[in-house]
Amino acid sequence: MKYLSVEEAIDAPGMRLVLTAGVPGPWGEAAKSMFAYKGIEYTAVFQEGAGENEALLRWTGQTSAPVAVYEDLPPACHWFDLLMLAERIAPAKPLVPVNSAERVDVLGLSALIAGMDGFGWHRRLQLLAPMMQMDEPPQAIARMARKYGWSEQAHTAATSRLQAISAELDSRLAQQQARGRDYFVGDAVSAADFYWANMAGLIKPLGHEDNPMPDYMRDTYESSDADTRACLTPRLEAHRDRMYQRHIALPLVF
Repeated sequence: MKYLSVEEAIDAPGMRLVLTAGVPGPWGEAAKSMFAYKGIEYTAVFQEGAGENEALLRWTGQTSAPVAVYEDLPPACHWFDLLMLAERIAPAKPLVPVNSAERVDVLGLSALIAGMDGFGWHRRLQLLAPMMQMDEPPQAIARMARKYGWSEQAHTAATSRLQAISAELDSRLAQQQARGRDYFVGDAVSAADFYWANMAGLIKPLGHEDNPMPDYMRDTYESSDADTRACLTPRLEAHRDRMYQRHIALPLVF
């Protein structure tokens, strides 16, 4: 994928999407897949994973990816703001229902999957642990750990939180399938389905042909213990695969 630098992107027209370059970051891949579903064209902007990203900080007020910047609107740095921006500029294929009860469910499940204290958040705490438990953690990893609240206590609690979230998601799918439905909420695909499909890769990435991620990253994601691997239940894995078959183009390009 071709990336603009932050400096080049600031005055570029249209949608600019800041992404961690060269790797399939799950939050970034979720944004990309939802934009593709909605037909939103964007220019990719370079972010260095775990880097200081000083130019990005000056532009958007923070250093992470993804960030969506559309025309002269303020940067959308949070998953909710990014999703709502996509809904605003491409409403013809909604990923958040109009029905209030279903809207609550979609946004609540999306937060449970992709938000602070959600599935991806706790899996990331697990992934940081091996390097944070070194005598001298790498500076970039220590910076990420501070940003995302890593501590031995938080790491210890992460597995049980993943299990609880997995159980809720699996139960939701079971209830939906009993009604003859394939998605988390209602009859149609939603943001919650896209977030789950992409976040599941933090435990079991797609094969190399579909997801040509760096070997070091694959080894890290796949090195979870049995309790963590069990969080990707057969039902949740089948849902992930169904999303790629129906809604997310393969192979991934990053």
